[in-house]
Amino acid sequence: MDEKRSNTKLTAGILAHVDAGKTTLSEAMLYCAGMLRKLGRVDHRDTFLDTYALERDRGITIFSKQARIRSEDLELILLDTPGHADLSGETERAMAAMDVAILVISGTDGVQAHTDTLWSLLRRNRVPTFLFVTKMDAAKRSRGELLRELQLRFGEGCVAFPEPEEEALALLDEGTLETYMQTGRLTDGDLRRLIARRKLFPVCFGSGLKLEGVAAFLQLLTRLAPLPPRPPIFAARVYKIGRDSQGGRLTYMKLTGGSLSVRDTLRYVGNGGQPVEEKAAQLRLYSGARFEPVPTAYAGDVVAVTGLSETRPGQGLGAEPDGDDPFLTAAMGYAVELPEGTDPETLLPKLRQLEEEEPLLHILWQPNLNEIQVQLMGPLQTDVLAALILERFDVPVRFGPGRILYRETIADTVEGIGHFEPLRHYAEVHLLLEPGAPGSGIQIGSRVSEDDLALNWQRLILTHLKEKEHLGVLTGSPLTDVKITLLAGRAHQKHTEGGDFREATYRAVRQGLMGAKSVLLEPYYRFRLEVPMGDIGRAISDIQAMGGVHEAPRAAGENMVLEGTAPVAAMGPYMQEVAAYTRGRGRLSCRVAGYTPCKNAPAVIAEKGYDPEADVENTPDSVFCAHGSGFAVKWRDVPAYAHVDTGLGRKEAEEPAAPRVRRQNLNLDEKELEAIMDREFGPISRRVYSPARVVSAPEAPEAAERLPQRILVDGYNVIFAWAELKELAQGSLDLARSRLIEKLISYQSYTRSEVAVIFDAYRVPGGVGERYDEGPVHVVFTRENQSADSYIQQLVNEIGSNRAVRVVTSDALIRLSALGAGVLRTSSKEFEGEVAYVLEQMHEALQRSNQAHGK
Repeated sequence: MDEKRSNTKLTAGILAHVDAGKTTLSEAMLYCAGMLRKLGRVDHRDTFLDTYALERDRGITIFSKQARIRSEDLELILLDTPGHADLSGETERAMAAMDVAILVISGTDGVQAHTDTLWSLLRRNRVPTFLFVTKMDAAKRSRGELLRELQLRFGEGCVAFPEPEEEALALLDEGTLETYMQTGRLTDGDLRRLIARRKLFPVCFGSGLKLEGVAAFLQLLTRLAPLPPRPPIFAARVYKIGRDSQGGRLTYMKLTGGSLSVRDTLRYVGNGGQPVEEKAAQLRLYSGARFEPVPTAYAGDVVAVTGLSETRPGQGLGAEPDGDDPFLTAAMGYAVELPEGTDPETLLPKLRQLEEEEPLLHILWQPNLNEIQVQLMGPLQTDVLAALILERFDVPVRFGPGRILYRETIADTVEGIGHFEPLRHYAEVHLLLEPGAPGSGIQIGSRVSEDDLALNWQRLILTHLKEKEHLGVLTGSPLTDVKITLLAGRAHQKHTEGGDFREATYRAVRQGLMGAKSVLLEPYYRFRLEVPMGDIGRAISDIQAMGGVHEAPRAAGENMVLEGTAPVAAMGPYMQEVAAYTRGRGRLSCRVAGYTPCKNAPAVIAEKGYDPEADVENTPDSVFCAHGSGFAVKWRDVPAYAHVDTGLGRKEAEEPAAPRVRRQNLNLDEKELEAIMDREFGPISRRVYSPARVVSAPEAPEAAERLPQRILVDGYNVIFAWAELKELAQGSLDLARSRLIEKLISYQSYTRSEVAVIFDAYRVPGGVGERYDEGPVHVVFTRENQSADSYIQQLVNEIGSNRAVRVVTSDALIRLSALGAGVLRTSSKEFEGEVAYVLEQMHEALQRSNQAHGK
């Protein structure tokens, strides 16, 4: 199976749960490779990679750093990352530079809480992974027991090396199995392909402290680590911004193609969305705290570049595209408490330096409180940040108690209008604000023709939308999951300046929000809780009391595992409780998985006491001009004064007015409606049993109390609006469709509604469309050049006014068509809550039935 490899460059990230033995293993690898003369130890505070005083004092890694290992066959760049959950943002960013990852598992503790989060990050970033189980000199479990735990948690692809069973390897992949059946052997190339596709995860055992198995692991890494292609054209990905000992700005990047030389010009998009051209002043190859300046860096190198002023983590340079947005997000906010006599406005620009080094460190200035606030992953970051501020700026700071970071979104579509016209200034902006899918953030676009508004003004408006963190009107929390589209704008040939459109744009957003149906969002955790079997009842009770949702418990050896979601506000101190009632045997891992409507929104809003009309920095009002002077117009009166009429913004039954459509069949009777539904989807499959009655509850979605008889579901819109289905779709769209249909079947069987789900197939060449029944649910794939949107719009227009038909979608155009047609409308997100409620009622009804029959 052995193959000789030519000299290659490989970046291997090393990751672990805190105190799993990661730094000790890194030290052992450097020592065994001949890069260290003396083996350092964490408890002796003399390890090669923990170079900062705070790291040595605490005995943990805080900042990602690199070390270089050179051998005859391999130049290995070892990228050490933090292990503490509060510092996961640094670890996630470093993954952009990794060719492979080494996930370190403690032999004494097995898979720990934060290990699950790291595995999720590696899977999301598609990083090929090797596992090293260390501390085997002190482990109480055998290698076989530990391997089985890894296979249960991470899959059968976890295979023990260096002497694996080739039959087991061949079974990991159909193509590999075919090769093995034909040749009777597997080559290193076959194994590298399995590792690259994350189907094989080699597992080695040993002890970093005792140097057991470390040299063999290095040899395995050298032999089997897959290498990505290295194109000849320059390409690089920025993964970190730092400062050297002199305060100079360093841009850490991984070259994925070509080369970069000193004085080469780099072109990229800067902070304000404007193009930037800068020269690389110096190239540094770091190893620990020391670096080697080089004239040229090549593909595969991890290099620190000076001379770049506006680069940012995740940015692609040259032929490399920008990376995805961070998966992790901060959920806690802290007020910065300054020493007496310190001016916060003087310190604020200095803290911005730290913000660009740590993107999850979001710094806010609250002028009404004369206070600086920071958003962080957790309390450990406050200690790190305080130490950095003292070291960099000689200012001792403290932090107030942590506060939950809320966000806001909207539940309906509105038009926002902003007008700014003091004397000799002029700008008017019209924006369409629509609800976005959960987790989509702020999406920005334009529908305006260059004939109506010059392209340079349009670009300026879009830049102003991107540059500002827009605040909601309920609590002043950041706005998210909103699609903002430029509808119209007007400039004056003589009096308009760039700043005028900034004012009009900001006011348009706020004016729209004031008229929208706003929703307060709170962060929620995705959790995994493992407790002894005797404690599972307590765990379930606790999660339900928090307002959390959990999946069915499952066994894991002698323990039970509970997975689900719960609000961050309720789960904050729960780790201490778990440790107490399980007598230290419970494990809880959490990661912020997104935002969901706040369960106690009225109380939070009342506590915040935010008045959007009193927020002069974010005013919703506009300024018009008459008789040579400007005058303010309150937000609710702005549409009457606006100079541009888009035709939107008018309201009917509290929703945007739909286009007028001439129809003959505005009031179909039941027989006519059934004839149309039968023609489109076939006759209804009648059930031979009666479902249990839906029990009303104060918290139930309003739509669940009186369900329409016929429901048209915009399939892909729902899939990408529901977090569970969206995650499935990233791996397999077929699986996401199947899961949606399964849920609709359960929903239909309980509510007795007629349900049809429509999927786009308009991009399928030659597609003639397809209709079939999956149980009681009608499934439709549209034909080529026909979208689900147009199919649903045509159908509701034909049906006309009928309260027995409901359209499920968050697509604004379909909702407008449905409104004009006179049928009911439900957003994809609202329908998710309705389906969840119905499924919960089914479960409770089944439990009552079992109890009644003594089961």
